[in-house]
Amino acid sequence: MKLIALPAFSDNYIWMLHDGQQAVVVDPGDAAPVRAALDAQGLALAAILVTHHHPDHVGGLAGLRPLLQGPVFGPAREAIPQPFTPLADGDVAQAAGLAFQVIDVPGHTAGHIAYVLPAQAGEAPILFCGDTLFSGGCGRLFEGTPAQMHASLSRLAALPGETRVCCAHEYTESNLRFARAVEPGNAALADYSASCRQLRADGQPTLPSTIARERAINPFMRCDAADVISAAAARGAADRSGPAVLGALREWKNHF
Repeated sequence: MKLIALPAFSDNYIWMLHDGQQAVVVDPGDAAPVRAALDAQGLALAAILVTHHHPDHVGGLAGLRPLLQGPVFGPAREAIPQPFTPLADGDVAQAAGLAFQVIDVPGHTAGHIAYVLPAQAGEAPILFCGDTLFSGGCGRLFEGTPAQMHASLSRLAALPGETRVCCAHEYTESNLRFARAVEPGNAALADYSASCRQLRADGQPTLPSTIARERAINPFMRCDAADVISAAAARGAADRSGPAVLGALREWKNHF
């Protein structure tokens, strides 16, 4: 399966997986780039995966339904435009011969889900995480709590290190500026920041990342690291627990 990031709006990515005949798309906030990619490559739209209800993730559904040859999958606890097949933790979305495992990851929104495609024929697993996890960051807590986001990111951190992380926004450079403020002595973070700057200068996406990389450089996945705890404490974290550290970091990032 070929993995493609379709740019949309100012900084969204609509992810597409295809085998040369059938395509699955994730979080199509805009129908136009999806239609263009389907037409250009002569692909049938087999299914749509939705992670959460925000308009920049579901806005293209109506425009794509006339082309759709299978289901729209989405979170059972959110108001996704009907009709759709509701999914929750432990469910499997079957599409284009693939089986996507569903994980509940509340925090950004109350019912946010993520999809994991296990390793296929030597290809590394893929995570479609919507706005829960970004490279170097995490989503704002619009509907959830720091404890929920910490638990969600901990579940994602437990995935195999080689898992490709397909976030829904190109926020990497701004996230890494914040991450360096949190953990200025992190050498892996400095190296990754330099490589991402070069990718963007070359007009390339910084994504997908990997779970192993995020465990090494993402402060929101490093809430048990001494330097991250110290930085959070300086910003008012109530204690050294993961949720308290994440909450202080998220509040700091909101105003960074």
